[in-house]
Amino acid sequence: MYKILISDKLAQEGVDILNSIDGVEPVVNTGLSEDELCEIIGEYDGLIIRSATTVSEKVLAAATKLKAVARAGVGVDNINIPEATRKGVIVMNTPGGNTTSAAEHTMALMLSLSRNVVPACNSLKAGAWDRKKYTGNQLCGKTLGVIGMGRIGMSVVKMALGFDMKIMGYDPFAVPEKAKEMGVQVVTDLNEIYKTADYISLHIPRNEQTTNMIGAEQFKMMKPTARIVNCARGGIINEPDLYAALEAGEIAGAALDVFPKEPPTETGFTKHDNCLVTPHLGASTEEAQIEVAVEAAQIIADAIKGGPIRNALNAPAVGAATPKVVTGYAELAQKIGRLMAATIVGPVKSVQVDYRGSIAEKDISAVTTAFSIGLLQANLDVPVNIVNVGLLAKERGITIDELKNADSKDIASSFTAQVATDKGTRSITGTVYSEGVARIVSIDGYMVEFSPEGPVMVIFNDDKPGVIGSVGTVCGQHGVNICTMGVGQKTDGTAVLAVSLDKKPGEEAIAQMKKLDFVNELYTCDLC
Repeated sequence: MYKILISDKLAQEGVDILNSIDGVEPVVNTGLSEDELCEIIGEYDGLIIRSATTVSEKVLAAATKLKAVARAGVGVDNINIPEATRKGVIVMNTPGGNTTSAAEHTMALMLSLSRNVVPACNSLKAGAWDRKKYTGNQLCGKTLGVIGMGRIGMSVVKMALGFDMKIMGYDPFAVPEKAKEMGVQVVTDLNEIYKTADYISLHIPRNEQTTNMIGAEQFKMMKPTARIVNCARGGIINEPDLYAALEAGEIAGAALDVFPKEPPTETGFTKHDNCLVTPHLGASTEEAQIEVAVEAAQIIADAIKGGPIRNALNAPAVGAATPKVVTGYAELAQKIGRLMAATIVGPVKSVQVDYRGSIAEKDISAVTTAFSIGLLQANLDVPVNIVNVGLLAKERGITIDELKNADSKDIASSFTAQVATDKGTRSITGTVYSEGVARIVSIDGYMVEFSPEGPVMVIFNDDKPGVIGSVGTVCGQHGVNICTMGVGQKTDGTAVLAVSLDKKPGEEAIAQMKKLDFVNELYTCDLC
């Protein structure tokens, strides 16, 4: 009998699905503290959660039988995926069930902002009758800037077109081909949206590149009549800067459904009638709750009983029969894909992978697939794995050109990825030595060598004395240890410092390093 713990509130339809499956015993036990969860999790083969339960390293250490975790919803910020992967625990989510609900909530907030629904309602309940004060604006004919053209973003586009809105679209990674077919004006410079749009709606994941991406500088670009809606992830908008912009009249309104910390500790929204807030209700419809509950129940039952694995966020890219050398390069390529995604700027225009030396004589399809998974995952709001990566890349208009040359160059065997965007081209080269040790050996032609393990940091800098010492000092001040280091220089006076770390630097440490006078670009990425 397989036991599945349901530790957060789940629609009864999902529980009923599990009860109907032979050999499966669901147990509903909600509201557990971390310690309480640790005490019992060792009894269970599967775990279904929503947003309340945190699957921490401590919980995973106690989960001796656990085979899979299913998140009834999209976000998996509350799951330690690297640790789950190390433990061999499959992590899955249910990205399709809340698309319509999240898009409709976006439109609801947009309409509420435009027609002053909340303050007018509160005013009337208080006994006033002030129609003039709450005169609103219509959506028809206005320009909507959609940042993030994934499932939910495209659903918002479809709904907004029904209001006869003009649509500008931007995606930090790549725009789906059908966007232009729907009449979306695709832009490659975010500033065009900030300067032009009457409404801005966010539909992007939160990562190193998108955290606080909209702040004081961006608000100053916007029209004083602009309104911004965030139903994506908290922390994409710098909240103190948002409240300052509302106070100064730099924008006309904002609506937030998500916050950096939930429940929010920063409550500046209470001071502004033109700032609407809701407690993360994007997926909170009866229909969405049922859909994600049923899907979570189905996928976790299949996974723990040895059936098909769907929506896995940490599914392996290669099989057991794959030659060891190819497996090694696939693991390296996936990490290079992650690092590439963290360091490129602008939407992807072309992708090329180059195999040289002995690896070029192998069947390298699994390596290219692994690289694709790493490249796409951080920028999409759906799980990317061996099953769907080709389709997802095609939807975004991304093709990967392969080059193979059995003649080695500087090293016996290597894998190079090159990605061109509208802002420039980045290339990263790695190799797997005969002992199975993987190394990244070149970034943009700078010859470096460092271990692609755990958190890494890449700094493009002016080549001057004291760079290593200054970076090391800041890391030391914040309790971050440098594990391996590579330094590459060019004759033009520029250099790259690439290091692997024992833990990811915090925002304060990163901000301090970015202020160092020699730093031109700084990127961090977790390659676990």
